[in-house]
Amino acid sequence: MNGTKVLANVNGKEITDQDVYVFLNQLNPQIAAQFRTPEGVKKIAYELINQELLYLEAISNGLDKEEAFKVELEKVKVNVLKQYAINKLMLDIDSTEEEITEFYNEHKEYFQTPEKVQASHILVKEEEQAKEIANEIKEGLSFEEAAAKYSICPSKEKGGDLGEFGRGQMVPEFEEVAFITEEGKVSQPVKTQFGYHLIKVVDKKESGISPLEEVKDKITQQVIAMKQQERYLSKTEKLKNKYKVETYF
Repeated sequence: MNGTKVLANVNGKEITDQDVYVFLNQLNPQIAAQFRTPEGVKKIAYELINQELLYLEAISNGLDKEEAFKVELEKVKVNVLKQYAINKLMLDIDSTEEEITEFYNEHKEYFQTPEKVQASHILVKEEEQAKEIANEIKEGLSFEEAAAKYSICPSKEKGGDLGEFGRGQMVPEFEEVAFITEEGKVSQPVKTQFGYHLIKVVDKKESGISPLEEVKDKITQQVIAMKQQERYLSKTEKLKNKYKVETYF
């Protein structure tokens, strides 16, 4: 394999960096993250060496011939074969453009987007100061400069930008004014538990339906999943006529 680096050799069996990455991908992501360093890779490589040594010793001692092992191996074989059969059953399932469009048109309620506002604000402690800042803005000081100069909110570093938000994400007093203020306008001082805000509405998005192109990947996955489920149930229903099935529930 191109780019594969051999890290060790145990009795003729090469252990590579790819083996390490496969091992890491089987771990909990948070645990795996601790080993994604050169030193961590070495630790995993040593672990793979130890496992290979134990495997060689097990073969040498004939553990693979023991009945208990054969029972466990058969259990694993059955489970792997079940999953292999399911994967093979689903192998050629895909979605067409017509199916995607049909699903979108029939389920548009799934793709509704809520009303949103993009806003910036200036936060101060006193109402009088908020009014004075509002006057400075009217006289030509940009909102962003005023935010950097006066605001006590960390957003001052970004000119007061709060990004985009929907209903229910801000305190009620702030939200109410933000959603009724016209785009490009600055509100009167708004009192909340944090102090007094001047709110500038940068952009507004009305509630609506996401365009097909934005949700196409999600629909594709949904259509494929539905077709897989349909094929799975159809196949298993047919097999009930071929093999004896008794239920006791």
